[in-house]
Amino acid sequence: MFGFFLFRVATSHCKTLPHHWSHQYTSTNGHDHKGKTFHGERIEYVIVGGGVAAGYAALEFTKRGVSHAQLCIISEEPVAPYERPTLSKKFLHPESPPRLPSFHTCVGANEELLTPTWYEEHGIELVLGTRVESVDVGQKTLLTASGETIRYETLIIATGAKDRKRKIGNAVVIGGGYIAMECAASLVTNKINVTMVFPEAHCMPRLFTPKIASYYEDYYQSKGVKFIRGTILSSFEFDSNGKVTAVNLRDGSQIPADMVVVGIGIRPNTSLFEGQLTMEKGGIKVNGKLQTTNDSVYAVGDVAVFPVDLCGRIRRLEHVDSARKTAKHVAAVIMEPDKTGEFEYLPLFYSKAFSFSWRFYGDNAGEVVHFGDYLGTKFGAYWINNGHLVGSFLEGGTEDEFEAIANATQLKPAVDDLAEVERQGLNFAMTGNKKIKPQTPLIKAGTSSLVVETPIYPWHATAGVIVAASVAAFAYWYGRRRRRW
Repeated sequence: MFGFFLFRVATSHCKTLPHHWSHQYTSTNGHDHKGKTFHGERIEYVIVGGGVAAGYAALEFTKRGVSHAQLCIISEEPVAPYERPTLSKKFLHPESPPRLPSFHTCVGANEELLTPTWYEEHGIELVLGTRVESVDVGQKTLLTASGETIRYETLIIATGAKDRKRKIGNAVVIGGGYIAMECAASLVTNKINVTMVFPEAHCMPRLFTPKIASYYEDYYQSKGVKFIRGTILSSFEFDSNGKVTAVNLRDGSQIPADMVVVGIGIRPNTSLFEGQLTMEKGGIKVNGKLQTTNDSVYAVGDVAVFPVDLCGRIRRLEHVDSARKTAKHVAAVIMEPDKTGEFEYLPLFYSKAFSFSWRFYGDNAGEVVHFGDYLGTKFGAYWINNGHLVGSFLEGGTEDEFEAIANATQLKPAVDDLAEVERQGLNFAMTGNKKIKPQTPLIKAGTSSLVVETPIYPWHATAGVIVAASVAAFAYWYGRRRRRW
C-alpha cells in the first residue's frame, strides 16, 4: 500500500533540509549563486560548509566587526544555515511543525535569526547550491564543481558530516542512538507502528548505563515501540513495483515494513583535505585555537578534533553545542587573536522526546553512581574517574538543577565515598561551588549526538543523522490519514 521511503539519516548537525524549500532561499539577493563569478579577487575569510557552525561563526564575525565583503560562506545546500536539531525534534510533529525561516541559525541559542536578508544586510556573501570540488591549502584556493576558482586569505572548515550508506539497503528504524530514539518517538506519535533494531544490548550504549536505558525503553514500549536487540539488517523484501514489504535481519527473523529509517551514523567530510592537513580520530586535528597544521586553516564542528581538558585528551564531538561554540570561538580567534585564549569546553549532550528532557555533561568514564527516583520522573547518575567527578546525567531537571550538575562536572570535585554521593544524589551537585555558570542550551531547538572516538563503527555515531524530506512528509501525511480513519 505504501512505497519504500529511504529516510537518509546522517548528522547532528548535518541533516539535510527537504528539497522542496530550495526555491525560497536560493541566495542572499534573490539570484542563483551557482553562476556567480569572483573574477579572481581574494576573499579575506571563507567558510566552507553551510550548517550550524557556519551560521554561528557568521554571527560572531559580525559582532567582532568584520567588514562588508570580507566574509563568504560556500554551501552545497540550497538554503541559508539552519538549526538541524529542529528536524528530528519538531519538524516531524503532526501539530504546528516549524518551517523556515523560523529555525534558521542562530535561534537555537536565543540569538538573532539569520535569514538570507540578514546575510545581505551584513555584507556576507552567501554562495548556495555550490559544491567545492577541491581545495589547495598551499595556494589558498578552492575549486567549485562549476570550475570556478575562489581565493582566500583564511579558511574555516565547517563541512560537517554525511550519512553512512550500506549497499545492502536500509531498515525499519536501524540504530538505537539519539536520533533513532527521537525519530521513533515522532513516528509513534503519528500513529505509525515502530520497530527499532540495533546490535547492542540496550539503547544509547555509548552513554546510557543499562539502568538508565531500561527506564526509557520501558516507556517507549508502553507507547507501542518494539525493540529488537542484538542483531542487524540483512536484506529487504520488495514487491513487483520495487516497494519494500519486509526487512530481513541477520538472526533470521523478518519484519513487515512499509517505510524505513536508517540511522547508522556518519563520516566526517574530510576528503578535500586528505594529505594536506593532519587527520586523527576520523577528523581534522586542531590545536586549542582550533587551528589546523596549516596556520591559515581552521576547523570547527563535526570535523574538528580538539583538546578537551576535562577529559585529558583530544576528542571529536558530533553535537550541535560543540558546533555552535567552536564556530563562535574560531571567529573570536581570527578577529581578536590577542584577546582570545584557547577553547575551553565542557562536553554537553542532550535530548528531548515525548515528555523527557535530559542532559549529560562531561565524560562517561569510570564508575557510575545512580541517584533519584527511577520509577518517577527525575533521576540521574554521576561518573567518578580517578577519584574525581567527571560526568553527570540528569533527567527531568530544572534549569537551576541542570546548571548545578554542569558546574559540579566542570569543577571536578574529589570523591572519596561513592555511597555518600549516592545518598546525597542531586544535592551533591546542588550544594557544590556555583562560581561557574556554563551556557545552557535551548532544549526545544536542540538535538544530541554521541562523542565519536572510532568513527569506523557505524552503530556508534547515530547522532549525526539526516532526516530527509520523506520522513516528515510521510509521517505527517500518514498520521493525518490515520486520524481520518
